Amino acid sequence: MNAPAPDARARELVIEVSDLWKTYVMGTNEVHALRGVDLEVRNSEYLAIMGPSGSGKSTLMNLIGCLDTPTSGSYVLNGRAVQQLDEDELARIRNREIGFVFQTFNLLARASALQNVELPLVYAGTPPDERRARAEEALRQVDLLERAKHHPNQLSGGQRQRVAIARALVTRPSILLADEPTGNLDSVTSREIMILFERLHELGNTILVVTHEPDIAAHTCRIVTVHDGRVDSDEPVRQRTSAAHA
Repeated sequence: MNAPAPDARARELVIEVSDLWKTYVMGTNEVHALRGVDLEVRNSEYLAIMGPSGSGKSTLMNLIGCLDTPTSGSYVLNGRAVQQLDEDELARIRNREIGFVFQTFNLLARASALQNVELPLVYAGTPPDERRARAEEALRQVDLLERAKHHPNQLSGGQRQRVAIARALVTRPSILLADEPTGNLDSVTSREIMILFERLHELGNTILVVTHEPDIAAHTCRIVTVHDGRVDSDEPVRQRTSAAHA
């Protein structure tokens, strides 16, 4: 089989990071959080970014999520050079192209599950009827539509994380970025959330999970390990199904 043409290959890539550096200046010292990282992520991939505390994995996630800007290097998201965008364009990408899932859920306590999921569409100016329909569909995807009217304090930790995942899905983003998504959950609930991510991946979503836990990374299809600001390894997960469902 012939290799795809360069333009076809580029269309398959959602994320293309090349020689990415992030340096923090602290007084007279420079701290290199990232040191020339290269990373490609294709459409519908499901991967984990692993590494110990201080390895650079969270810095890399912040750059991929357009929450921070690199010191040097190139980051292309869906064919757009992110480092060339202004703050308004970066905000639009964060709201429309990237779905964020955080360890702490970040739900509004006085809003219902449905209202929490609608929030990104409110910011995007989506009409109310469409907003509600899309939020209900996102809750249905995470098996929580029957709890649409419940507030966060009426939900378990796992249910709150499902609401957060639905909120990330509602804009139909190019990628889901999950930062330690099971960090506040017990082992049984963690496994349920990771199985949900597997199902979302099977539906075609591109998912990046940042974690320091090997058993969480084992649910993905590819593990990128970061150490001292560099990519130390990039390997497929072998026998993912048996590892994830054992």
